[in-house]
Amino acid sequence: MFQQPFRSQEYRQNDVLGASPLRLVVMAYDLAILSCEKKDFEKATRAISVLRDALDFDYQNVALGLFRVYQWCLDCIRQGDYTSAISALSELRDAWVQTEKKITPVNTASVQPSRMSLETPA
Repeated sequence: MFQQPFRSQEYRQNDVLGASPLRLVVMAYDLAILSCEKKDFEKATRAISVLRDALDFDYQNVALGLFRVYQWCLDCIRQGDYTSAISALSELRDAWVQTEKKITPVNTASVQPSRMSLETPA
């Protein structure tokens, strides 16, 4: 009974360690969206900050556009407008999932169109 949360944490850790870079991006969006749904200011801002800080400014136009969206989401959250942040993050997440589907071989089961659960079982 006490090992269940540990196993869940171990499973998530293995999932992260074995994930492709694109899957990690989707997972970060999942965490940001879930945190916004729960109105968890700290986790939501941390998850969006991870996405923002991972931007590659060698691709300046794309990175700058995403940077501005992430900053806007952080501003929304600071103002308590989680709904707007969820909307923007969900659209971006869906775009990353579509990209992942296009570049991941068909026989790989890594693409999951629905958001994964990041809940810790009770």
